[in-house]
Amino acid sequence: MSKSVAGPEIEKLIQLLAKVPGLGPRSARRAALHLIKKKDQLLGPLADAMREAYDHVGVCSVCGNVDTSDPCTICTDARRDRSVIVVVEDVADLWALERAGALNALYHVLGGTLSPLDGVGPDDLNIKSLVERASNGDVKEIIIAVNATVEGQTTAHYITDQLEGLDLSVTRLAHGVPVGGELDYLDEGTLSAAMRARTRL
Repeated sequence: MSKSVAGPEIEKLIQLLAKVPGLGPRSARRAALHLIKKKDQLLGPLADAMREAYDHVGVCSVCGNVDTSDPCTICTDARRDRSVIVVVEDVADLWALERAGALNALYHVLGGTLSPLDGVGPDDLNIKSLVERASNGDVKEIIIAVNATVEGQTTAHYITDQLEGLDLSVTRLAHGVPVGGELDYLDEGTLSAAMRARTRL
């Protein structure tokens, strides 16, 4: 059993930091030490920012995004194309698409993917609310932008089945060769998907 070299307050900080994705116990210790050394410049402002986030950030009741307002700023943005809803697994995916600036549409966060082995079924995801939104006569296209995993594809097929009969088109992101990618370095699944999704020049 390793001996504690810091007080309980510091140990608690390290334990909490270690729960952040990407930070293990060793990285958490380094981060905690850095924060403590820069107490006035980092630790204080970080504590204030985290308190602000805790008090004001919530989940949008419409799309599932996280924001300080409900509905969120994306849902209430009048400049958005309200005829298109992009379906993503997680808020991180929404943020990635927004950074890319690929589309000025609305979003819907599922909160994960279907995974029977992990006990995640349709009722555990925000699929029912998506169907309700899609049933609105204003929506003309649903873009399913889930990851190209087995669970992602299963989820995409399930959603497509649920939307069947509605007067809208259901599309999904193209999968294949990334920009700047070299064929020799790509896996077989990516190459197969790229070949199936080939386009006319």
